[in-house]
Amino acid sequence: MSSLPPASPPTNPTAQQRRESFARRAESLIERKYSISTDKSGELTITVQGDLTQQEKRAVFLTVHDLGCNHTSFQDFVNSPCMSEIKERSCFIHVDVPGHADNNAPLPDNFTFPSLQTLGEDLVTVLDYLHVKYVIGLGEGAGANVLARFGLKHPSRCLGLILINCTGSAATVLETFKTKFISWNNDEVAKGAEDFLLYHKFGHQLVGDNPDKEKIVSEFSSRLHSSLNPKNVKHYVKAFMTRKDLPLKNCKVDVLLITGMLSPYASVVEKLHKDTDKEKVTMMKIERAGNVFTDAPAKVAQSILLFCKGQGLLTSVVMPGVDRQRAFSTSSGGSNGEPRRLSRGMSMEEYDKPNIRRLSITVNEQLPPIQAKK
Repeated sequence: MSSLPPASPPTNPTAQQRRESFARRAESLIERKYSISTDKSGELTITVQGDLTQQEKRAVFLTVHDLGCNHTSFQDFVNSPCMSEIKERSCFIHVDVPGHADNNAPLPDNFTFPSLQTLGEDLVTVLDYLHVKYVIGLGEGAGANVLARFGLKHPSRCLGLILINCTGSAATVLETFKTKFISWNNDEVAKGAEDFLLYHKFGHQLVGDNPDKEKIVSEFSSRLHSSLNPKNVKHYVKAFMTRKDLPLKNCKVDVLLITGMLSPYASVVEKLHKDTDKEKVTMMKIERAGNVFTDAPAKVAQSILLFCKGQGLLTSVVMPGVDRQRAFSTSSGGSNGEPRRLSRGMSMEEYDKPNIRRLSITVNEQLPPIQAKK
């Protein structure tokens, strides 16, 4: 009776990838908090998601929140399912502007709240403290304005900017509400100011016969009064009101402007884009969306990913609708015209290592274009 040939040892070509994915997922769950003193902006509360000791193999994002909220707005977005692949391969440094961490006491009466310009310039202190070389800025509303100023002041520390509902000029729709802000008294958020914050965040959802209108107002009002200090919120809003014009046309890094077509700031973002260098600044408008984080989070995640790929970051993350094998191709082909493949000797970790030489947004022709939801 002939004997069977010896069995080959079991092999699993994806075992290494599964181990790396598990390690990345574990690292992405790491969360640390810091209180960092700055030169002119006082103390900033910083929440870090991810392991910064792995920053050489990760995309590092610096986030700054909008009016009437804090870092949890970005934290919730990062923790959403549509961001899971990006989260596993990134670190997020979330900034709470002075007095905006959960349950903060009122800022001292003698504290001078920094201008948006000062806040932006002082963010480099956060990077120095955490030993972070460079970041992708990700900001919304007032926070987008702050990060734009950071990018203008410290271009060598910024690989790019993703700015959601960023306003460029000093005089905008805020003028309509100016008298209401001036009427804030004591530590309470005046009704007029709260109305503005609701308009600022959810404008399109508060008009017409939206059945969720009451729920939106209730949830936002509850958070505004429960976890945020109204007096401190007032300071940030006043800093936003008194901001100087934003000279984004002088920006030396790539910028992606994102807005929703139903946002009260859509026309303001369009005006900002019109006055910029189109070689550096790209705009994305999302249809049927006002607050893009809640109305179209997957579109925002996709645009973040495409922008980062243009900077040589997150190169192993698969775009929706593209098979994994094609995702290992780069926009530059080999000598025979074939796309370059991921080397067998290169791990997924090495493939994700940021390529800081690519500082322009280059769209891979193999990747599907980002299209607004119809």
